[in-house]
Amino acid sequence: MEVFTLAVVSLAIAVFLFFTKRQNRIHLSFACLCLAIFFYKGGGFFSVHFQSGFWRMVELLGLLAFPPLIIAFGRLLLNDQSFLSLRQTMAAAFISLILLVSLFTPLAAWPYWGMLIYLYPASVLAFCYGALVLFIRSKPAGVERTRMLYLSIAFGMAALISACDVIKLFGYDFSPLYNIFIAVLMYMIFLIVNHPQLMDLHEVMARALITGVLTLCATLVIYVFTRLFGGPSSSSLTYILLASFLIVISIEPLKQVLKNIFSWIYPESKEAFNFLYAFDQKLEREKSMLLEEMAPVLAHEIRNPLGSIKGAAQYLRSEVMTDEDKRLIDVIIEEVNRLNRVVNQFLSYAKPYSLNLKLQDVNAVIVKAISIVKANDLTEKIVIEEELRPELPLVNVDAEQLIQVILNIAVNALEAMPEGGKLIFRTRRIDSDQGEAVAISIRDTGKGIKRDELRNVFKPFFTTRERGVGLGLSICQRIIKNHGGHIRVKSIPGQGSIFYIRLQRAALS
Repeated sequence: MEVFTLAVVSLAIAVFLFFTKRQNRIHLSFACLCLAIFFYKGGGFFSVHFQSGFWRMVELLGLLAFPPLIIAFGRLLLNDQSFLSLRQTMAAAFISLILLVSLFTPLAAWPYWGMLIYLYPASVLAFCYGALVLFIRSKPAGVERTRMLYLSIAFGMAALISACDVIKLFGYDFSPLYNIFIAVLMYMIFLIVNHPQLMDLHEVMARALITGVLTLCATLVIYVFTRLFGGPSSSSLTYILLASFLIVISIEPLKQVLKNIFSWIYPESKEAFNFLYAFDQKLEREKSMLLEEMAPVLAHEIRNPLGSIKGAAQYLRSEVMTDEDKRLIDVIIEEVNRLNRVVNQFLSYAKPYSLNLKLQDVNAVIVKAISIVKANDLTEKIVIEEELRPELPLVNVDAEQLIQVILNIAVNALEAMPEGGKLIFRTRRIDSDQGEAVAISIRDTGKGIKRDELRNVFKPFFTTRERGVGLGLSICQRIIKNHGGHIRVKSIPGQGSIFYIRLQRAALS
């Protein structure tokens, strides 16, 4: 049962990470790693109970998938700033494949072959742990170093306890309860990976403690109930404890799976299931309110010294004699102006939006925005096309904010076409079961957006430009959502991107 617990916990973590909307490459890599552990432990559990060669093969498949997956996870976790490389990942995958094929050869009958198969993942795990330790030693004191230090503690404990599987090959037997400790450590690693904002160990421990308390409460309730009404054949306390732990761990992944299923069945009725996510929504509202309160204070504290720096630099520029000194002072002034723009964008993102809604003809708003775009110096090599359908329904929008959205998207498109290209604005009418709406599309023929970056383009502070802030598209999404609309993007690297905006027709009075 203890082995099965670790298998199910690994599967639950993998399912949650595969279905979460905040998914990134580290999440996917850790999910694959958890899936390998599920196959390894699950196959081992079923091979003991069913005495089947199939389950033994599943167990070995999970074990041999572990080395390349742990190296790949390590590379992503350390941002390719360690000696872990893609070549090592491929080499580990090749060795795993060779060992897997060898299971069907006479080599599998060699007495020490099984030991070799277990020692191989253990040595790769030690190798990756060494990379993590060296990475931590090379980092200065700070947030990232602290986070990695906690990860090294969790990984180290998991690796040490996992060595029980190897030591068993030498004739030393251990209680299978060590699988429970590994399951708990896997959950802690999951917390650190999935919640990078939890930088203090006590915050991570607090989340783990909540899980532990819920598990104990569920265990107590089930145990008392089964003792009172279940009779003498009731399950033991250990099994009840394990079952409770599995239930508590699986709640979050199950919520995520249900959310995706409901969203697929009822794409326009997500609010019907908001009771599942009330706590998360309250937390998001509190975060937004905190950001709104902090933003003006931070902006004031940043702008004051920036103003002093800029004033002093401008005074020095009038006094200096050499061209080199003037060039350096110009750099100071330029960077101060850039930081001021960053502060302005941050304020725009953080402040609560007050909408000045009026009935508007979307085509007229787009034409005004295009006239502003054409005044940009970046349009010199750009062909701007308009395909605006007539007789569109009127929409209730704040024209100035809609223009801001169009300009943000258009400027990004212009910057994606330094060698020239086409920028195409289209509008059309939509008739659907949800009523009439207006669709706006803005297409460019630029370099496009990479697939792994596409899911993050609307996230605050995500940018691929060296001097970008990463708030433009976040502001666009927020404005469109405040209008009750939708915005999405499609992109093909090397061919360009298309942004789609949908706004509902104004209600008829």
